[in-house]
Amino acid sequence: MRQLILLLLAISVTPSAHAYDKAKLFDAFLSVVMIRGYNPDGSLAYGSGVVVAPNQVATNCHIFRQTKQPWVSRGEDSYYITSVKADRYRDLCLVTTTNLPLKAVEIVKHAELKKGQEIVAIGHSSGVPAPITSLGALKSLYPFKGGNILRSTARFAMGASGSGMFDAEGRLLGINTFKTPGRNAYFYALPISWLDDLDKLPSETTFPIDGMAFWEEEDANKPYFMQIAVPELQEDWLKLAQVAERWTKAEPGSTEAWYELGNAQEHLGREAEAEAAYRKSIELQASNTDSLFRLGVMASQKGDTAQVDSINNTLLALNKDIAEEFNKAIKCKDQCKN
Repeated sequence: MRQLILLLLAISVTPSAHAYDKAKLFDAFLSVVMIRGYNPDGSLAYGSGVVVAPNQVATNCHIFRQTKQPWVSRGEDSYYITSVKADRYRDLCLVTTTNLPLKAVEIVKHAELKKGQEIVAIGHSSGVPAPITSLGALKSLYPFKGGNILRSTARFAMGASGSGMFDAEGRLLGINTFKTPGRNAYFYALPISWLDDLDKLPSETTFPIDGMAFWEEEDANKPYFMQIAVPELQEDWLKLAQVAERWTKAEPGSTEAWYELGNAQEHLGREAEAEAAYRKSIELQASNTDSLFRLGVMASQKGDTAQVDSINNTLLALNKDIAEEFNKAIKCKDQCKN
């Protein structure tokens, strides 16, 4: 109950808290479980999971690499896992247990997600017995293997692998899985739409579950949306430009690739190239708020008030919080340059 109260308080003090459905988020909170097992050295391993159907829990496969007898736990209660369906490369597992007295969460497999929309991560970070909540916003969506990898600002720590990313109405959007190293990290979730493919796989009854996930590949073999993360966080704009250029050539239809190229070019002082990249990004996806934002700032610096007003109106229609950030950025001009 204490954790439920903390969740309510966290949402209540958030500036845009009116968008959250507290009652439905409580249901989402109650769908999150811990998954445990013993390592070969006798130490206790743990991860998180989300109840997605009666006696079925979605989680990450990588949490099963050491333990031979994993189980699902809620508080002091334990429920042994009888089988698993495992997509090792995409790192999504669906485990089956028995007599699990928990309600399945509402799932949104094919929602129209938008940059900037509010989300909530709920999981057992750091192995705490009760789930921890983290509020944030959806930053980017990256098409990958039939779904969209979700990057958000909702933080999670070790032990939250397999936990849930929920929308403001408590519906499951994805499974929190990996992050970049360092304090100012990027946080990623797998699309819950992958459950459709997972359900078609054969059931397995033997643990551990081995196999490398896509996000664990060598850097050169990782998806481009992962390759850009570290240079961007380290503000290595030349390296970011190089990766983004390769990305736009490999995936010319990616709005995110063109935004990242524009971002790098702008920081390198190549304004014409940056503007062209941002415009290509918007041509591919008119609702790319990141590219609209930067084009608006560049227009403000040129004194193009008509363009600024047009972009401001577009941002207002897409996301009022982002529009507010945009207005703050153009008001302080040079002091607020990225």
